[in-house]
Amino acid sequence: MHTPAGSSLEKHLAAMNRRHFLKGLGACIALPAFTSLASSRLLGAPAGAAADLRLATTATGAPLRTAFVFFPNGAIPGRWWPEGTGSDFRLSPTLASLESVKSHVQVLGGLDHNNARGGPDGAGDHARGNGVFLTGVRINKSATDVRAGVSIDQVIAGQVGHLTRFPSLELTCDINRQSGACDSGYSCAYQYNISWKSPTTPLTPENNPRLVFERLFGAGAHGERAANAQRRLLARRSVLDFVSDDARRLSRGLDTGDREKLDQYLTGVRDVEQRIQRAEQFGPNADPAQPTPTGIPSSHADYLDLMYDMMLLAFKTDSTRVATFILGHDGDNRSFGHIGVAEGHHDLSHHQNNEERIEKIAQIDRFYVERFANFLRKLEATPDVDGKSLLHNSRIVYGSGNADGNRHSHDNLPLILAGGGGGLLTPGRYVQHGGRPMSNLFLNLADQAGVKHLDRFGDSTGRLANV
Repeated sequence: MHTPAGSSLEKHLAAMNRRHFLKGLGACIALPAFTSLASSRLLGAPAGAAADLRLATTATGAPLRTAFVFFPNGAIPGRWWPEGTGSDFRLSPTLASLESVKSHVQVLGGLDHNNARGGPDGAGDHARGNGVFLTGVRINKSATDVRAGVSIDQVIAGQVGHLTRFPSLELTCDINRQSGACDSGYSCAYQYNISWKSPTTPLTPENNPRLVFERLFGAGAHGERAANAQRRLLARRSVLDFVSDDARRLSRGLDTGDREKLDQYLTGVRDVEQRIQRAEQFGPNADPAQPTPTGIPSSHADYLDLMYDMMLLAFKTDSTRVATFILGHDGDNRSFGHIGVAEGHHDLSHHQNNEERIEKIAQIDRFYVERFANFLRKLEATPDVDGKSLLHNSRIVYGSGNADGNRHSHDNLPLILAGGGGGLLTPGRYVQHGGRPMSNLFLNLADQAGVKHLDRFGDSTGRLANV
């Protein structure tokens, strides 16, 4: 649609047919959760989506959120695993900051990623740590021929993504590299991504919290964002209309080879067009009453917290129900001077049983868990549409693609499953699963999200019992 010449955006929107809004866009706005709406329709969902209620919500009608948080370089096993089993367990020193939300977490032991092991591919455990984490497949060892698998977050997003403004959200506190060789001949695309739309298409995570916020809610100050987002939408549609008309005229004079090239270009144009249609379908953006982030904070703790806050806001406003967050890529050699660790993380992870180096790695592990615990406490303190908390209605997987960074092992991965899944999970426990594929857990999460006919995923051998 185009804004008529000489008219303001407000006049244009006021002139739009109300029936078109209700029938075409649906009476739906991505707003903070309102309890009174929970039983009548899906928050943020377009008209007609109520038929998908059982696929996307909890038993009480609240949206079911799913997130995967990846931390780099494994953990010190002796400092990670709790004492005791079942609900009678005591958190380890590394996990101690989870004490206040202990009843909302499961520590999952005995889950493996066999396809992350070297085997005939040899070195490259860091690339495999990232690339296999949510795909469960053996990635192709090449810097140019990139082949992984569709990640479980995208399988779930494929089922429920149409119910929200954004099918999924990909975040990172790392740099982005999508090409070239990184770890032992593997493409950098493996090492800097965990979310894969297709076996050859990773979804690049955003590392700037300001850009994440503006993508979710629009640019400008509170009170201006929805209108600014609409103006941008109209401008983008105008450009796309021009490009499409121009391409049709251009194609008449092209030979077959050039038409194929033009079609490849227009595939990207159509993708943008679909995103615009989705934005129009969901109506005005939410507009949180808080300032837009200024960019990347200088403090790494503040940086992590701010990106966690972006994920919380996305869930709270029902802008998406699926998210991934990379705290750092496997092999990350960041130093942590603010907690007294001047050496690089990766360098320290090859500690060779040196107690001083082990203690420094344990400090880094604790730091990451502390930021995660802070996020969980915020989720717990945020009410949802059913009167429960966002944490109760979420499934948050926190883990690493390496187990012991010193040995580059991929069995008994350090994993936490936080949240109650709307009553579908049994948190407050430490459960040893005895050497099962991590992909088995993914089948459970897909089932709970309403994904149908997913009998296998990655190297799965069946659903995971006792979750």
